Amino acid sequence: MSARTIGVVMNGVTGRMGHRQHLVRSVLAINSAGGVALAGGGRVLLKPVLVGRNEAKLRELAAAHDIDDWTTDLGAALADPANEIYFDAQVTSARVGAVVQAIEAGKHVYAEKPTAESLEDAITVTKVARAAGVKNGVVQDKLFLPGLRKLRRLVEGGFFGEILSVRGEFGYWVFEGDWQDAQRPSWNYRAADGGGIVLDMFPHWHYVMENLFGTVEAVTARAVTHVPRRWDEAGEPYEATADDAAYGIFELSGGIVAQINSSWATRVFRDELVEFQVDGTEGSAVAGLRRCRVQHRSMTPKPVWNPDLPATEPFRGQWQEVPDNAEFDNGFKVQWEMFIRHVVEDAPFPYDFAAGARGVQLAEAGLLSSAEGRRVELTPIDFGTEA
Repeated sequence: MSARTIGVVMNGVTGRMGHRQHLVRSVLAINSAGGVALAGGGRVLLKPVLVGRNEAKLRELAAAHDIDDWTTDLGAALADPANEIYFDAQVTSARVGAVVQAIEAGKHVYAEKPTAESLEDAITVTKVARAAGVKNGVVQDKLFLPGLRKLRRLVEGGFFGEILSVRGEFGYWVFEGDWQDAQRPSWNYRAADGGGIVLDMFPHWHYVMENLFGTVEAVTARAVTHVPRRWDEAGEPYEATADDAAYGIFELSGGIVAQINSSWATRVFRDELVEFQVDGTEGSAVAGLRRCRVQHRSMTPKPVWNPDLPATEPFRGQWQEVPDNAEFDNGFKVQWEMFIRHVVEDAPFPYDFAAGARGVQLAEAGLLSSAEGRRVELTPIDFGTEA
C-alpha cells in the first residue's frame, strides 16, 4: 500500500529543541522508518516546510538535511493546501499569533508548551481551535520518557498502594555566558520575551502530575532570580528579569502532596537531571529520564537515626531496578506519531490545547503565589461550549 504524504509547516526549528527533537529525531526519523503506521493499514510520510525569521539559518538547516522547502513567509506556507499541519516551536512570546494564524488558515496545529504566556491567551487559542474544528495538540514529552513510562506502569499496577507524596528535583547549572557560553538561550532569562523557569517547567510538572497522580488543586510556590546578571549570545551583559529557580508545593486530588524544585542555578548531585520520588503505603519508587528503581514495603529496611556514627548502610543498593520490558522510542517521536494518527484517522489524543491551558494556569498560579506569598487554589477552566 502506498504511503500518503502530508506537508508539515515547522516554525521555530532553527532553535535547539525544534531542530534536534522535533525535526531530526521526530519528523525526519519518522520518514526514515517509512512513515507513521496507521491502524487501518498504510503509512503517512511527512514533508517538512521550514519557517523562521532568519533566512541564513533556514537555508543552512535545509541544506544540512536535504529539505527543499523553506521560507520566511509564514502566510505563504499556510496558504499551500498540501500543508495540512502547522507546528510551532518558536519563543513563547511569538506563539499565540502564529498559532491563531494557522488555525484561521484551516491547519491542524501541534505546538510546544507553554501554549501561551498567559491563561487568558491559552484559553483563547483553545476556543479558536475548537470553533474552527481543527485538531490541536501540545507537546507533553516527559510522559513518554522511559523512566516515567515505568513509573506509570507501577501506578497502574497498584504497586504503591495509597500514594502519599511526590518529590521532584530538576535542574542544572546554566552558565552565565561570560567565561563559559550559556547552554540555554538568553531569552529564557528575560520576562518580556516569555522567559522564566515557572512558565517553562510548571506546565511540564502539571501534565506529569495530572496524568500520573491526580488533579492539581492548589499551589504554594516561591520563584526567584538567583543569578541577576548574564551575558547574551553576542557576549553583551544583560539584566536577568525572569525567574531562574522555583520551589513549589502542589496539592493533588486524593490528598497527595507533591514538592518539586526547579532550578537553572544548581549543580547536579543526582543520577539524572530530573528525578521523582513517589512514596506510598506499599512501596516507593524513584524515576528519572530513563531509570526507575523501587523499594517495596516487604523489602524496606529499618534505619536507626544515630548522628554519632557514620552511616554504613548502602541505601541506594537497597533498591531494585524496574526492567524495561519494552523498547522505548524517542518520546518526542512517539507523541508526533500519535498526533499524526489523530489527524489522519481520528485516533485518541488527550494532550490538546485544553490540557496545555491547564499547564499555563498552574504556571500563572505559581507566579501569583510567589508574588503574594500565599496558597493559590486552582478551579476548573471554563472553555465555553465544547466542540
